[in-house]
Amino acid sequence: MKIKEAVRALENFAPLSLQESYDNAGLQIGLTERELSGALLCLDVTEEVVRVAEERGCNLIVAHHPLLFHGLKRISDGNYIERIVMRAIKQDIAIYAAHTNLDNAFGGVNFYAAEKLGLKDVAFLHPLESGLGGSGAIGDLPEAMSVAAFLKALNQAFNTQWMMHSPAHTAAVRRVAMCMGAGSSFLKDAVQAGADVFITGEMGHHAYFDYTDRIMVCALGHYQSEIHVVELLSKVLSEACPTMRIETFTATNPEEIFTEK
Repeated sequence: MKIKEAVRALENFAPLSLQESYDNAGLQIGLTERELSGALLCLDVTEEVVRVAEERGCNLIVAHHPLLFHGLKRISDGNYIERIVMRAIKQDIAIYAAHTNLDNAFGGVNFYAAEKLGLKDVAFLHPLESGLGGSGAIGDLPEAMSVAAFLKALNQAFNTQWMMHSPAHTAAVRRVAMCMGAGSSFLKDAVQAGADVFITGEMGHHAYFDYTDRIMVCALGHYQSEIHVVELLSKVLSEACPTMRIETFTATNPEEIFTEK
């Protein structure tokens, strides 16, 4: 099969028309008419990811976060982005990003996260006017849970080593809203939707004070809240292209956790 068939499968699931105006999702580098030797799926494109793609014989990298977000004025060795562009072109490796279009798609990043948490009756937290997509997700737990039990379940669902959260305003959690990654701008939507808790990747310090009497905020870390995207991409591609060779790479977290014993 050709690289363009993988691209078609991704865009059938998450059309580029769903991406935010500031985004740069889609094909970043490469030619889609090339025969596909294998696809390496990741959250971020790093120099190590390109090296792993070479070692595993993959000529397509599919990432969630775009490598090319802003225009390049030169392609040299000035930073990791320029070096990746040079190396990918030399090694004939295509790079594709499924970013906010995948966030905003039905069944996309937030819906998949809601599924991992076991939410029912999931809907978009902030639907697009077209009705074809939206930001975030909101749904209900099958049964109300104590705050402690919910935090434990959240930690297990996303395999987090830590999380930050504001004080609970209720004794139990039932209605859950989320916008993974940098989703703090949708906190107000979660409050208006009557959610007991809002889950995201990162939250500014002062935002925790805004609605402490109306909602609990849980920030998992950007990487931790979105690394499940690799699973989602694998599911989308394997279902659409059963014969495709798929590899995954998840060791792209730029933040380390220090604990003093």
